[in-house]
Amino acid sequence: MPRLTLGHLWPATVLIGVFVLANTYPIRPNDFWWHLALGRQIVAAGRIPAVDVYSYTMTGQPYPSYQMFWLADIGLYALFSAGGPALVIFAHSLLLTAAYGLLLWAGQRLAHDWRAAALATLFSAALGFDAWNVRPQTLSFLLGAVFTLAIYSYRQRQRALWLACFPLGMLVWVNSHGSFPLGLALPGIWLGEEAWRAWAARARNDRKTALDGLRAPGIALLASLLACLANPRGLELYRYPQALLGDPTVQSLVTEWAPPSLSSLPGSLFIPGIFLAAVLLAVSPRRPDFFQLATFAIFGLLGLHTTRGVAWFGLAMAPILSVHLSGVVARNAASEKRPAPPAGAPILNLVLLALLAGLALLSLPWFKEALPYPGQKAGLISKETPVEATRFLLNARPPGELFHEMGFGSYLIWAAFPNYRVFADPRIELYPGELWRDYLLISNAIPGWEERLERYGVHTLLLSPARQAALIQAARDSGRWRLIYQDQAALIFTRLPWGQNHRSTFSTLPVWEVARGEGYIYLA
Repeated sequence: MPRLTLGHLWPATVLIGVFVLANTYPIRPNDFWWHLALGRQIVAAGRIPAVDVYSYTMTGQPYPSYQMFWLADIGLYALFSAGGPALVIFAHSLLLTAAYGLLLWAGQRLAHDWRAAALATLFSAALGFDAWNVRPQTLSFLLGAVFTLAIYSYRQRQRALWLACFPLGMLVWVNSHGSFPLGLALPGIWLGEEAWRAWAARARNDRKTALDGLRAPGIALLASLLACLANPRGLELYRYPQALLGDPTVQSLVTEWAPPSLSSLPGSLFIPGIFLAAVLLAVSPRRPDFFQLATFAIFGLLGLHTTRGVAWFGLAMAPILSVHLSGVVARNAASEKRPAPPAGAPILNLVLLALLAGLALLSLPWFKEALPYPGQKAGLISKETPVEATRFLLNARPPGELFHEMGFGSYLIWAAFPNYRVFADPRIELYPGELWRDYLLISNAIPGWEERLERYGVHTLLLSPARQAALIQAARDSGRWRLIYQDQAALIFTRLPWGQNHRSTFSTLPVWEVARGEGYIYLA
């Protein structure tokens, strides 16, 4: 066996750190649950649905975006059915760790420096960890890393097997997540670099070299484009990412689609990070080539346009930063005549590796309930998910349509349908701008909010104390709404018959006995 050195501990520490941190992420309510419900529906019906049935505001309306996620949603549902939330989180952690592991491997093959590759991968993980929620996007991170490794590996050793990664990977990607155009951007940048080289070779009258260089990236891009057609929507598939990136409603409602800012965690990491990456490319003794500069420009602009692009900037740049970080370190070490870094004691290195492995074992989701995780990290399902409130809702069955916090809609689709349908949920593009306007006006208790609720036939409110405090206070003050349930995640109000209020009479209300427990109000 090769001797275990400190150089090996660098990548081990980064990858185990990614694995451990990903295991601590509970399942958040916004995206995961409606994808899980779609997987359940596809398995039960044997086909991909074409219209919405989960909302009462848009029921029966076409929703072709289902065809964008069907494969990943079936996979999520299969995992959940086999092992519940714990197995889903474990698989999610493995996918993320594999993605960053492939990037680290690509960086090491380019830079021949484990420490530089590990630091560049750590930079990539820091930009991405805010996007590590459990959802189909995780699979796209892995596929993006596969495409990146395939490009660098083929450029080092021209093996046709690496080119096969593109159509095979795209078959999965195009049926799992709307970020598939990024899988076309990577071989597209590679083709652009070879076209640049071909132009230079043509100027030197070297036509054969020009054509030879274009062949591999051309095959990769063409095969990927053809693989994109193997989806239920064909060329219409491209409407999904185009609609999301160009819709101002999406950017106003979902912060991760808006441009990053220094006031947000991703923006506070990305904005200094892109500047530091530019400085590193400028001062590196290894001159950046066309592929590296184009990758920096394209994925940097994506990150500046939308917060969702921040993680992709880190993923695309990790191997490139490995090369230039290694070059800067090597130049400084040579100029100052520094000795090689110590390898460390083999036994101590082995002990440290064993401790890291033990930490990874303790982080497994199956042990999570027994460990004292703090606050929002506790449990397999996040504390902001209205699990108990939904259970109470199904038992008490308050009347009328339901108005709720948007993120709650995802869990309601999974747990409360068909007994309750949602007002709106994270399928942002399904709902028109007028409905989102009403949602915001109601959620912020703008005058006329009760009349708007009545137009939608709403008699029950499921509200988030973190995001709908104004509406909660307005419902308390109105006199027309009665609080029937409360916990840390959600409150439930029901509307009293017109002309009555909870300050004057309860005589016409259903006979519900109120019992106060630890932070809950139960109605039996």
